[in-house]
Amino acid sequence: MTARHFLLDTDLTSAEQAAVLDTADRLKAGRRTPGPADRPLADRPLAGRSVALLFEKPSTRTRLSFDVGVAELGGHPVVIDTASTQLGRGETIEDTAAVLSRYVDAIVMRTFAQERLERLAAAASVPVVNALSDHAHPCQALADLQTIRERRGRLAGLTLTYLGDGNNMAHSLLLAGTLAGMRVHVASPPGYEPFEQVVRHANEIGAATGGGALVMHDALEAAAGADVLYTDVWASMGQEGESDSRSLVFQPYRLDEKAVEVARPDVLVMHCLPAHRELEITAAVLDGPHSVVFDQAENRLHAQKALLSLLFAAPTTGSATTGAGEAGEEGTVR
Repeated sequence: MTARHFLLDTDLTSAEQAAVLDTADRLKAGRRTPGPADRPLADRPLAGRSVALLFEKPSTRTRLSFDVGVAELGGHPVVIDTASTQLGRGETIEDTAAVLSRYVDAIVMRTFAQERLERLAAAASVPVVNALSDHAHPCQALADLQTIRERRGRLAGLTLTYLGDGNNMAHSLLLAGTLAGMRVHVASPPGYEPFEQVVRHANEIGAATGGGALVMHDALEAAAGADVLYTDVWASMGQEGESDSRSLVFQPYRLDEKAVEVARPDVLVMHCLPAHRELEITAAVLDGPHSVVFDQAENRLHAQKALLSLLFAAPTTGSATTGAGEAGEEGTVR
């Protein structure tokens, strides 16, 4: 029996994604009462288990939400800065996976190349979860879907417009959004679009769910009539040296008042944080009445708890789809 991993958004089926969101809502509603120790065993699937949280990139929301989430599910989180381990001194990812599999019951990793996650999962005998890679950010996308559904009561048929770099966040929104039956529009400067393979895959998913994906170059055209406006930093971790040049290129893609005006009157404004006010988003919009960014941040906790509950409740028979392998088909990660 192989472990069930979550490396890419499409490692969940549409039905499983909806079930995770339902569980996230239930866990959120019942979080404060009763106390963690008094919750039903079904809500403590990690009781007596340990989860390694490996971080090769700095983190606030991911680290805290997984640390707290594992504990609230009854487990023991083991937070590891990989720079202080033998992994940071050249030990192979395969050897690390084999050793950790003897100690812990799951591995959550925040890293750079998607290939590292795939190698880790291939060598591990316990579930591996993608807490962010340069290719995808699937746990964030689950929290985003939970947030939208809370506010709108549904996902299918809604239009989400993403403005900015066609990065890991854009990839996950394309895949997770179309799995939920959403139309996902991405407006990026020429040369900064999401991978064409990801867009093609999103449209293949949308053909079955009623969703769809579209890449555009005009930000206001993409924002027109949108139910959700979303943006992310223009220079991701590892791209800090490109910040000045990217700021010039991405200026027309700022999520500002003009974009909000052409969207639906009840548009939701989203950002996965951390945000740079007056760069990719104006302060007035980020802090304005349409913004749900801190709901998104909170829902990381609930969505990830629901995901871990699914991974430990389901038989370990491998991924529900071939999502982990598809990352390779979609090209080398940034």
